[in-house]
Amino acid sequence: MKIFSESESNVLEEIILNRRDVRGNRFLDKQIPQAELDKILQAAVNAPSVGFSQPWEFVIIKDKHKKAAIKANFDAAKQREQTIFKESREEQYQALKLEGIHEAPINIAVFYKPSCGPVLGQSQMQEAGLYSVVCAVQNMWLMSRALNIGLGWVSILEPDAVKKVLNAPSENQLVAYLCLGYVDHFYTHPELEKLHWEKRKDFSQLVFNDTY
Repeated sequence: MKIFSESESNVLEEIILNRRDVRGNRFLDKQIPQAELDKILQAAVNAPSVGFSQPWEFVIIKDKHKKAAIKANFDAAKQREQTIFKESREEQYQALKLEGIHEAPINIAVFYKPSCGPVLGQSQMQEAGLYSVVCAVQNMWLMSRALNIGLGWVSILEPDAVKKVLNAPSENQLVAYLCLGYVDHFYTHPELEKLHWEKRKDFSQLVFNDTY
């Protein structure tokens, strides 16, 4: 059984605290070595999953034409989303850089693939399969940061359109669309916090003992 030292746990804490969602204005024109990409994907497939179902599949996207189709999807979705934010927020929203599809050398679409049969532990919470895939994404994010590689999650997308571009099986569900690449620097604080879009919630308001 592996026992970790205090210094090792401190490193993990530093990685977690310095993880950032990276946008296209930070990515460098520098390729990710295959060995580094493999480490990120190995981190993903070693995530916890309900009933050890491992319900994830990954599509690596480098083709510029597929990226262009995904970017067009993003642009249309962003136009629809910006109508949600009114007055001064709408102007601020328009100024935000919210993806790095073309700028990042690698895009990864992460899918949930439902099991053909019953899954241990999923009968009462069907969402546990999706949550398992999100755990894989978090592992990718932390390993990327440990390798000093930026990762951005693009959620302003119409999932069925992405599935069509990637010829995904009908039963698969898009969970995340990720942009990976080396960056010029990592922000010391989350970008949306720096831009005053949201404030960090106070820890004392988030943790409850025994009951709400």
